[in-house]
Amino acid sequence: MARGNGNGTGKGNGNGSQTMTTDDILKLYRDTGVLMEGHFLLTSGRHSNVFLQCSQVMQWPEKAEGLGRAIAEKFAGVKIDTVVGPALGGITLAYEVGRALGARAIFVEKENGKMALRRGFALRPGERVLCVEDALTTGGSVQLAMDVVRENGAEVVGVGALADRSGGTVNLGVRMESLVTLKVESYLPEECPWCKAGIPLTKPKTAGAK
Repeated sequence: MARGNGNGTGKGNGNGSQTMTTDDILKLYRDTGVLMEGHFLLTSGRHSNVFLQCSQVMQWPEKAEGLGRAIAEKFAGVKIDTVVGPALGGITLAYEVGRALGARAIFVEKENGKMALRRGFALRPGERVLCVEDALTTGGSVQLAMDVVRENGAEVVGVGALADRSGGTVNLGVRMESLVTLKVESYLPEECPWCKAGIPLTKPKTAGAK
């Protein structure tokens, strides 16, 4: 179900002191309630056997720091001036990745129904930007962030994510790095194999994958 695209070689514990392997990250996601497996009702009405809630791990500063560093390591050697994340899921992640890179960290948020830079945030023409997101499915939210970056004359040099739940099929036209890649299947209720198997349906308490 899951695979990693990283090349970490050291054992990590989520506190940023050592490189985390894919197995470390998957264990961390399970232990903190990010990655849940069972039979879930998604906000779209579809059913899935996997549910991701990345905010569960980002509530722990030492774990968030380690994950931010793990993404930053994937872009080692790339000149990055600023890290940008879409509100809300990308705010804390942008901060931690920016800290690991020694770069500025800002976020985009909705204004009059569309994503925009607010709160005095600005980008310079030619500024090199890494966009980050907690979890990618279609890449829609991070694409909107990329659009804002480009509208302000800055350059998107890549995208980093805690998890890619598209199975690696998302193509945003720039370099993309995720800490883990998951193939998350979903079905209409009448086609759901877990319903047919009689597995109880769970509705997560918080919004998540569509």
